Amino acid sequence: MHPCSDHSGEGPSVLDLSIPPSLKAEWISLASRRQFLTRAGKSLAWASLASLMGGNRLSGLTAPGQGGFVPNFAPKAKRAIYLFMAGAPSQFETWDYKPALASRFNQDLPESVRGGQVLTGMTSSQARLPIAPSMFKFQQHGKAGHWVSELFPEIAKVSDELAIIRSLHTDAINHEPAILLMNSGNMIPGKPSIGSWISYGLGSMNDDLPPFVVLTSKLPLSSNIQALSSRLWSSGFLSPEHAGVALRSGGDPVIHLSNPKGMPRDIRREMIEGVNQLNQQIHDRIGDPETNARIAQYEMAFRMQVSVPELTDLSNEPQSIWDMYGPKAKEPGTYAYNCLMARRMAERGVRFTQIFHRGWDTHSDLPNRMKILCEDIDRPTAALLADLKQRGMLDDTLVVWGGEFGRTAYSQGALTDKTYGRDHHPRCFSMWMAGGGVKPGVSHGETDDFSYNIIKDPVHVRDLNGTILKLLGLDHERLTFKFQGLDQRLTGVEPAKIITQVLA
Repeated sequence: MHPCSDHSGEGPSVLDLSIPPSLKAEWISLASRRQFLTRAGKSLAWASLASLMGGNRLSGLTAPGQGGFVPNFAPKAKRAIYLFMAGAPSQFETWDYKPALASRFNQDLPESVRGGQVLTGMTSSQARLPIAPSMFKFQQHGKAGHWVSELFPEIAKVSDELAIIRSLHTDAINHEPAILLMNSGNMIPGKPSIGSWISYGLGSMNDDLPPFVVLTSKLPLSSNIQALSSRLWSSGFLSPEHAGVALRSGGDPVIHLSNPKGMPRDIRREMIEGVNQLNQQIHDRIGDPETNARIAQYEMAFRMQVSVPELTDLSNEPQSIWDMYGPKAKEPGTYAYNCLMARRMAERGVRFTQIFHRGWDTHSDLPNRMKILCEDIDRPTAALLADLKQRGMLDDTLVVWGGEFGRTAYSQGALTDKTYGRDHHPRCFSMWMAGGGVKPGVSHGETDDFSYNIIKDPVHVRDLNGTILKLLGLDHERLTFKFQGLDQRLTGVEPAKIITQVLA
């Protein structure tokens, strides 16, 4: 047989893709009869469902392994926007008002409150743990009467939309494992992120844009910046097509998205078709689903060459929008710009958008740093909620705001009447959700007078992630993927409960 001919004898193919007998035998030995029957059964079931519902594009459903399950129940939210404040915002200066601390300025934290908790290496050697009341005023706002810090004057105006959770707790006391736990449900790298799970569970609403997009905001501060890496939006053991696509603030929004100079679009189309034909031949002979994922990624990249420039072209936004989001929204990469981009992606069917904002690691000089950080996010966050609402999109768009853990009631380092810092605190912290099936204006959970321990309705990170999936129509116990002999899931193997009190 000619080395460039196919096995049918019908003439030469592009490349001889015959598989060495040793490699084929190894692959066959790994593909058990049970796996074959499982895949075959699922394929037939999904083929039947697709024909009944008129195809994937009409039904919004795709087969498992290609990015989607039938929602377990009617979803309240079609999409989600996750505003992640990396570095851990202090609950004392944001959402957990503790007026009783004012009379305890510079007193030692009672040992009965601390309860023998192990401290970080940053404060364990301190001679004292002096209580530091917040320097910022709080006021009740709206019909809900939420207590909101003076650092958030614009969010205060839309605070009736918020469901504030003040009783979150986590297993991690350091940033890296805590951020991984919040974003992937596990402190060990290599697990799929929440956006990847949602992409896998629900698939895409727009074939021309990724279902999961990540935006990293420009730094408002130059120190205490928490490092971020792509493993926070990785697909882990899921197919690569479910990984988050990070849009850049400079140059091409996506690296290598533009054609090289001198390469017309029709030539690029022919090149991709040729590569896809090679990949399809490999898939036909080996059956590895990762090959299909690669084909899908090439096709998505080609379509994004048209859709992404349109997405990032803000020239048609009216002046009223710029007035809402503020002047920084015209600067690519700022938090304000990213919030406006998140609204545009929500309009175009991006399933899960995550905005990272860094700098919240306030171990020292907290009052000055918090002023800068909160000013940077206050107006754009309020604008995003108001903008979604005026377009009739807030009802089916879930918005989540928060970080990886909380902060201590006592000061790290020197305490004066003008400055202080706060150490890491995993026992309690605050977040909020809005829109997309969330009951507006509610407060859930309660901490003690020191915001050190939870005294009512504790919420673990697993519970929060399970609730986010619930609002999007997914049962966290049924959204699984077989890996390393275990039915893996976002909420892990320990029990997780839905926060029903914040559901509309």
